[in-house]
Amino acid sequence: MSEPTLREDTAVGPPEHLHPFFLLTGLGGSLRGVAGGYVAIGYLAVSGRWGTAFFGMLALIAFMTIGVFLYWRRFEFRVGANEIRIDSGILNRTHRSIPFDRIQDVDITQGPLARVLGLARVKFETGASAGQEEGVLQAIRLERAEQLRTLVRARRTHAVSLEPNAETVEPPPVYEMTFPRLLLAGTFNFSLAIFAGLFGLASSPLGEAMGFDPFSRTFWVSILSVSGPARELVMAHRFATAAAGLALLILLGVVTGIIRTALTDFGFRLDRTGVGLRRRRGLFTRTDVTLPVSRAQAAVIATGPVMDRLRWREFRVQSLAKDESSKGSHVLAPLARDAEVDRIVGELGWQPLPSRIAWTRVSLEFVIVLAIALAPLILVAIGNLVFNPLFGGPFLAVLLGALGLRWLAWRRTGYSLDGDRILVRTGWWRRRITILPARKIQSVDLRENFITRAFGIAWLQFGVAGGGMTGHSIPAIPSGEARKLRDLLLDMGA
Repeated sequence: MSEPTLREDTAVGPPEHLHPFFLLTGLGGSLRGVAGGYVAIGYLAVSGRWGTAFFGMLALIAFMTIGVFLYWRRFEFRVGANEIRIDSGILNRTHRSIPFDRIQDVDITQGPLARVLGLARVKFETGASAGQEEGVLQAIRLERAEQLRTLVRARRTHAVSLEPNAETVEPPPVYEMTFPRLLLAGTFNFSLAIFAGLFGLASSPLGEAMGFDPFSRTFWVSILSVSGPARELVMAHRFATAAAGLALLILLGVVTGIIRTALTDFGFRLDRTGVGLRRRRGLFTRTDVTLPVSRAQAAVIATGPVMDRLRWREFRVQSLAKDESSKGSHVLAPLARDAEVDRIVGELGWQPLPSRIAWTRVSLEFVIVLAIALAPLILVAIGNLVFNPLFGGPFLAVLLGALGLRWLAWRRTGYSLDGDRILVRTGWWRRRITILPARKIQSVDLRENFITRAFGIAWLQFGVAGGGMTGHSIPAIPSGEARKLRDLLLDMGA
């Protein structure tokens, strides 16, 4: 299918259509979205009405195929001198014009099938507010997608040449993820969900039918086919069996984390462009998006006890720019050193973090309030130690563990004013440093309840535009200091 050349001498260019292969990719997407139809067909099949189920499946496929064909046939876009116009709709037609000066950048995404077919999904990032649709071309040739991105960037920067220079050497990246670092990030991305899944499988009828129980001695005998002294060791020592089961779960959790990380962050590369930071990543689904630096609202430097000891960090930003997966929270460095984080922060136009930060620790009532809330449960657990120690002991251990984690978190929870921004440090297991420029803070809520008022403390909750991150807050500040800090930040951001 020939692609028309870009022309500047026409107000609106000739009509262009999605690639014919969209009939395949679009049909697959449509069939994935009709779960209710599959349920009805499955019910008919289980009821023994195979003929009706078969014709129902044919009718569903035919209906979806006709719908996708009509969508493809009626969808067209035109590239003009000053805008891109998208005409869509089967019965109700929508004619949307997107001026070049409104487009922040062009995001290109390729799924596995699209990469095989040489297609791409193009999204024109316009900064539309929540609920408004961005301009999207579901399936066009990759070459055409790159050509459109070059055109948009040229129009925004008023460049003379609209074609990329093949001889131009790509500058070094701001951040790049090597393969060894990818494996290490996957190890840190250890997933506890595998524990819940495997425990559920072991206790389910399916697990019983399969004989899957990694904490059973007979399971290891059958799996490893051990004999002689090894068999006697497994059968005689319950601790060895439990240790083997725990080792298997940990291994599966690590492998799962590596697979998840590889699927998402394989080939991760961050580059500086004229308007922002361009991020490319993905193993099967390859994404190529640009995050305008002017739209970054907040940043989070995340780590954990082990990662922190090894001086590794994850860096993400909260941005007004959104896509289907991030919803406003964008990882810019899955695993980075402090110097690499400082470089990315600098690319955002912000000052890097000081080498030494004077943290103001929150009040000890941060721990005391939780202790008061858990006191009735602790008394119940102590009472159960006498009548039901098998329940009371673990229950009490969990409650005391929660208090211990809160105390560790209190030692690391605090805030610091750093020029025209506030830094917030939280957590012990999930360690976070949040960077909040005062000019980006849209609201500050002071939260109290009858317990916190009795102790004279309050929580500050910061409202920041964009999404994808949990609320930014400072807990357990003396009420007078909280009010002063709220007024100061609102005045700084005015």
